[in-house]
Amino acid sequence: MDSAAGTNEKVGFHSWCPFLIFYSMQKLKEIAQKIRKIGKDDPRRVLHSLKVGLALTLVSIFYYVNPLFHGFGTSTVWAVLTVVVVMEYTVGGTLGKGLNRAFATLLAGALGLGAHHLAALAGEKGEPILLGVFVFMLAAMATFSRFVPEIKARYDYGVTIFILTFSLVAVSSYRAEDLIKLAYQRLSTIAIGVATCLCTSMFVFPVWAGENLHMLVAANLDKLACSLEGMGMEYIGEKMESRSLEGKSVLQSYKTVLNSKATEDILANFARWEPGHGRFGFRHPWKQYLKIGAVTRQCACSIEALNAYISTLQQSEQTTTDLEFKQKVQAACAEMSKETGKALAELASSILEMKWSSTAGKYLAMAAEAACKVKALVPAENSTLLEVLIAATTTSMLTEVVRCTNPVIAAVEELSRLAEFKRPEHGRNAGAESPPHVVIDIEK
Repeated sequence: MDSAAGTNEKVGFHSWCPFLIFYSMQKLKEIAQKIRKIGKDDPRRVLHSLKVGLALTLVSIFYYVNPLFHGFGTSTVWAVLTVVVVMEYTVGGTLGKGLNRAFATLLAGALGLGAHHLAALAGEKGEPILLGVFVFMLAAMATFSRFVPEIKARYDYGVTIFILTFSLVAVSSYRAEDLIKLAYQRLSTIAIGVATCLCTSMFVFPVWAGENLHMLVAANLDKLACSLEGMGMEYIGEKMESRSLEGKSVLQSYKTVLNSKATEDILANFARWEPGHGRFGFRHPWKQYLKIGAVTRQCACSIEALNAYISTLQQSEQTTTDLEFKQKVQAACAEMSKETGKALAELASSILEMKWSSTAGKYLAMAAEAACKVKALVPAENSTLLEVLIAATTTSMLTEVVRCTNPVIAAVEELSRLAEFKRPEHGRNAGAESPPHVVIDIEK
C-alpha cells in the first residue's frame, strides 16, 4: 500500500511539473515584456535607476574608507539613507527634497541643542519635564503648519524632517554625552548625501520638471486639436452615422487631459525649485502653465459633452426628411470643429517652439464665422422638430467649444509675454508689439 501511494505521488508530481514550468515561464515572459515596455516608453527611467545606484555607491565610499569612516563614525549611514529618500526622478524633485531636508535638519538641530541647554538649567528633575514640554509645543505647531496650503505644497517634507530631527535631538540629549559632536556628524553626513544627490541629478543625464511641464501642457493642447479635427473630418460631417467614436483612440485622447491636473501641479511645484536651464530662465512663469492647464481642461469638458452627444446620435436611428438642411448644418459644424482644432494645434506649436502665435486667432475667427452660418440657416417646411433640435444642440455644443478656446488663446499669449517668447519677424523689425488677442464673440 505504501509503495502504491508513493508511486501515485510521484506520478502526480511528474504530471504537474511540466505545467508549473510552463506557467512560470509564461509569467517571467510577461514580466520581461512589461519591464521592456516601461523602459521603451521612457528610456530616462533606466538612466534614473542607474543614477540612484551611482549616488548610493558614491556615498558608500565614506563607509568603506577607514579615514572617512573614523571622521564621521556610524553617522555615515545617514548619508546612505539621505540618498534613498531624497533622490527623485526630476531635478526639481531632488532639489526640493534635498534643500528641505538640509535646512530642516539644521534648524531642528539648532533648536534641539537650545532646548537641551534651557532644560539643563531646570536641574536633574526638571530637565525631562521641560524637554517634554518643548517637544510637545514644537511638534504640535509644526504639525499644524502642514495644514497651511502654501507650506504643504512646497515644504511638507521639510516640516516632517524638522519634527523628526528635533524630537530625536531633544529626547536623546537627556542621555547623550557629546551631543554637539553627534549633531555635527549627522548634519555633515546628511549634507554629503544631499550634495551627492544634487550633483548626480543635475549633471548626469538630468530630467527637468520644468521641461516636462512645458511638454505636457503643449501635448494636452495638441490632443484636443487632434480630437476636434478628427471629429470634424469623420463624424460631424457626412460620415457622422457610419462609425463609432469609441473605437478611435485619437478622438478619445482628450480624456487624458481631464486627468492631468495632479501631474501638472506636481511638476509646477518641482519646477519652481529648479535653476535656469536650457530655454527656461531662473524666474520662468511656471504658474502660468497651471492657468493654461485649467482652461484646457474646461475645453476638454466641452469636447467630452460633444463626444457623448454624437455617440448618442450614432446609437439612435433617425430618419431624415430634409437632407439638404442636415448636410448644410453638418458641413458648417465640421468647419467649426476643424478650425478650432487648427487653432489649438497652433497654440501647442507656439508653446513648443516658444514663439508668439500668429494664426490661432484667425482660425478661431473662421470657426466663429462658421457658427454664424449655422445660425443663418433656415430649415425647410418638411423638417421635423427633432431634426431642428438636433442641429441646434450640436451647434450649441460646438459653439461652447469655440468659446472655451478664447481663454486658452489668452492664457498662452500671457505666457508668451511673461516668458518673452520670440516675436514675429515683421513685428520685431517694425519695433511694434505683437497684436493683443481679440476675444471672438459668437453670440451675435
